[in-house]
Amino acid sequence: MLTFRYLSILLTCILSVFWSVNSIASNVKKPPIMWSIWMAESEMQRHPHAYLIDWRTAARWDYTHGLELMAFAKLYQKTGDTRYFNYIKEYVDSLVMDDGTIKTYQQSKYNIDMLNAGKLLFFMYDETGNKKYRLAIDTLVKQLEKHPRTTEGGFWHKKRYTSQMWLDGLYMGAPFYAEYIRRYGQKEQFSDVIKQFQLIEKHLYRPDTQLPVHGWDESKSQKWADPITGQSANHWSRSIGWYAMAMVDVLAQLPDDYPEKAWLSRRFKHLIDRLLHYQNDTGTWYQVTDKGDEAGNYPESSGSSMFTYAIIKGVLDNALPAYYLVYAEQSYAGLIDEFIAVDKKTKRISITSACEVAGLGGKPYRDGSYDYYLSENIRDNDPKAVGPFILASLLLGR
Repeated sequence: MLTFRYLSILLTCILSVFWSVNSIASNVKKPPIMWSIWMAESEMQRHPHAYLIDWRTAARWDYTHGLELMAFAKLYQKTGDTRYFNYIKEYVDSLVMDDGTIKTYQQSKYNIDMLNAGKLLFFMYDETGNKKYRLAIDTLVKQLEKHPRTTEGGFWHKKRYTSQMWLDGLYMGAPFYAEYIRRYGQKEQFSDVIKQFQLIEKHLYRPDTQLPVHGWDESKSQKWADPITGQSANHWSRSIGWYAMAMVDVLAQLPDDYPEKAWLSRRFKHLIDRLLHYQNDTGTWYQVTDKGDEAGNYPESSGSSMFTYAIIKGVLDNALPAYYLVYAEQSYAGLIDEFIAVDKKTKRISITSACEVAGLGGKPYRDGSYDYYLSENIRDNDPKAVGPFILASLLLGR
């Protein structure tokens, strides 16, 4: 007897074929090699040493390197090509010392961003067994032990961003924290990870869109914060992308019998369902998620790549119904058609139209307005687009 999931997968395959014949997917460029490999090879040519990623001139422990190099780690595991492993190792070893200290990392700043590259340490420890990577994991975990929190227990985004939770921070901290607990902790410790999502779901969702805003200020003292809710004003697609990836990556770390896993899975599906409502005709998403019709808004590649990765992984990990793979195929086709450019001279590919950076507060002050999100620089091959594109491509076997 055919199972429901088998029938769902069969239907998905039929619909995917239909989509490929009758949609933008019919115009997708045909790569000479896998898209994931082509993008990685292009990056290694642009940045011969991994510390140069994000246009750096010196090695720095940073979340952008963590994101892109984890994609290289997955590519190494898929292909066995040691060049990808060595690319990662050179970066990590330039910063991680034998005693587990990490150059350029300062715990006293309590910057949740700095935990993201910690996932590379799990990978390196598994591959080599070198004790220094295990010690460096503990170095980062010590930050979590003292990291400042809201009154309900939510991690501040940074020490200097007092009383604030940002969507970005869930990706930076929660998957690393959950993986540490899965490997070395106790099951009951997962409750602290789940709490971070519970607080986002409680405080950052807007009732009209049913999407989370970029940030929340518990003190309601920031100029960008609504005086009643503490919420920032707009939906920035990359921040929601960070959150979607955080949800699906943490779900992968939770045991199936963990009580709150089902809750997080439901909330993840709700988020994806709302995002699909705002997907544009090309299969991608705009810089400001819900305002595609407003002047100046543009399809943005990093958020679109993150959503695509999250949907694909959600299907493969059974957090989404199998037929959602059709939506993933639509969005992946959109990534290729809208953002992938081929340099005929160098034969490299680029991913275009990525917002370089966006935030709230700081100096100069970022007010979270619609005009602010459109004012930030747009660039090609931002690692925050490259990494999720490679990850999404790998999950689809492309």
